[in-house]
Amino acid sequence: MQIIKISESPELLQTAAKWFSEKWRVPLSAYVESMEDSLTAESVPQWYVAVDADRIIGGLGVIENDFHCRKDLTPNVCAVYVDESYRCQGIAGNLLKTICSDMSAKGIDTLYLLTDHTSFYERYGWEFFCMVQGDGEDEMSRMYIHRTERN
Repeated sequence: MQIIKISESPELLQTAAKWFSEKWRVPLSAYVESMEDSLTAESVPQWYVAVDADRIIGGLGVIENDFHCRKDLTPNVCAVYVDESYRCQGIAGNLLKTICSDMSAKGIDTLYLLTDHTSFYERYGWEFFCMVQGDGEDEMSRMYIHRTERN
């Protein structure tokens, strides 16, 4: 398994955008636009995929806001997904570690993540921060925070 940054492998952009769109049922054009922006962005947005034998098996991104009312909590890790047959192998953890390290190297030491999961992200150093209203959602969702200490 290899983690690939889309901005460093633009030939994967269309394939990755299609993969994320199928997983999250978000229009393909939204992923294509964000990934195209990542090709020239110094920090955000960024997109990463985990690949096994040329097949995307997981991925995530970093965007300014993951469709919630707290615009001050930025940037956000989004679209975290690992194919079912590859779960429980540490792939999500490796993706999260990679993205936190990469963002820290770009001077971004605090990341946020909106989710309905409980206890999953804590395994990887994330802490519950607050409840947040997602755009168009009736129920509040959990906002997590990850702070990277700089040396």
